[in-house]
Formats: sequence, C-alpha cells, structure tokens
Amino acid sequence: MGGGMPLGALLAVGSRFGWKGILVAIVVIGAMTYGGMCSGGGGISSCLGGGSPGTTERRSDVPAEKAPAGQRGERGQTAEGDELARFVGFVLDDVQKTWQEQLPDYKIAKMVLFRGQVKSACGSASSAVGPFYCPTDHKVYIDLAFYNDLRRRFGADGDFAQAYVIAHEVGHHVQNIRGKLGRGEVNQIEIELQADCMAGAWARDAERRKLLEVGDIDEALNAAAAIGDDSIQKKTQGHVQPETWTHGSSAQRSGAFKKGFEGGAASCGIR
Repeated sequence: MGGGMPLGALLAVGSRFGWKGILVAIVVIGAMTYGGMCSGGGGISSCLGGGSPGTTERRSDVPAEKAPAGQRGERGQTAEGDELARFVGFVLDDVQKTWQEQLPDYKIAKMVLFRGQVKSACGSASSAVGPFYCPTDHKVYIDLAFYNDLRRRFGADGDFAQAYVIAHEVGHHVQNIRGKLGRGEVNQIEIELQADCMAGAWARDAERRKLLEVGDIDEALNAAAAIGDDSIQKKTQGHVQPETWTHGSSAQRSGAFKKGFEGGAASCGIR
C-alpha cells in the first residue's frame, strides 16, 4: 500500500463510528482494491482485514450477478456484491472473536458465500433454503441474494439485520461444538431460538466494544420478527400453520435475541 493507511487500520477507524463507519471503510477499501491493490488474485480474504485468510470461501461455479460493464470485480461479481461480501467477512470474524474470548474450547468456523445453489457436506442446497450451517463440515453457508429478500420481501432493512443472520448461524456452530446438535431428542425450534439468543449475546458484546449505534438492536429485532415462521407463512401462503414451524414465531425469535442481548451467553444456556 506504499505510504497509505493499512486496510486493517481503516476498518479500525471505521469501527469507532459503529456499523455505518465500518461500511464506509469497506467502500473505501473496495475502491482501493479495484484500483489494483489485490492484483495477486488471492480473493477477498487475502486483501481485507475482516475475513481472515482461509475462513471465507467464494464458490466459483455459481453464476455471477448480471451487471453493466465496468461494474464487475475480477471474478465477475458486482462491486456491490463484493462490498457485501467484505461486510459479511468482517461480521464473521467479529462474531468469532467474541466466542473465542468467551468460550475456551471454541474452534473457528469457515464460511462459504454463494448464489443460487451450493454443495455442502450436508448435501446440495438452493436459495430457497436460505443461510444455513452444516455441522458435518463446520461451515456457515450464506446466499448473498438472501439479503435482498430480507429487505424487499420481509421488510428487514439495515446492516445490523444482516449481521444478525450471520451471528445466528455461528450460534449453530457453537451448539455443534458443545454437542447440542443431533444428540437425543432434538427440538428444532428450541435449537433455532437458542441460536437467536446467542446472536443477541454477541450483540451485547459488540455494544460493550462500542460498535453499536442507535437503531441497531431495533434492526436485529425487526429481522428476527420478519423471519419468524408465522410472519413468513402469512406473507407466502396467507395463513399460519403452527404445526409446521421449524424456527419459532416472530415473538419467540425476537424475544430470544433480546434475552441474549440482556443476559449474555449464560442466559442462552451456553457456558
């Protein structure tokens, strides 16, 4: 970078102003990257402080977004998509930093970014599945297009709403490490609500580190409510079927997040 500010320092400065500051820093880094800063071909993780090397993968077999000429990155991804990928990588690292500090036995999870469909150790999945965690390969799978649905279809806008989704999936990774996935009689809704609670516990830690700003928690609570089973069923089929729920109601999901935010990991049953 010559005499310029290191990329990690840019993110550090941005973090002083909350998530909006981080996004501004990411945009600046993106502009620097497209100017030739990462010509080595190592991808996002090799040239960004957030998204540690080896923790984030980009599946190259997924068709790239359609975009006007001049707006694509080196791998066919739009500039907007690359900025989102950087933000997702930063959040992944931040969530895992929290659990590394609080849980001595925590092991780093990897994340795979995809669009359309992807193959995992748990089988193939399409965009219809949404973000998911595979306990077999210890990876979080994020379909970047899901964030468009989160905003447009479900009305859950904002960068912290996006962060909540990642924190929820990493919550499943913590459950897996602690042996809370796939053992005995598993109540799927309880598992999902505990992951929501752990997302709230991470938000509590982010607030302690002064990363949050006014409205962030409201964004997360709104996102949790927007993707409650009852809310989704009302929007997609016009009626609610509690017997088919897998993640819990809007009230349950937002309540679980709030529980973790107020009481930390211990309130979620994680120690």
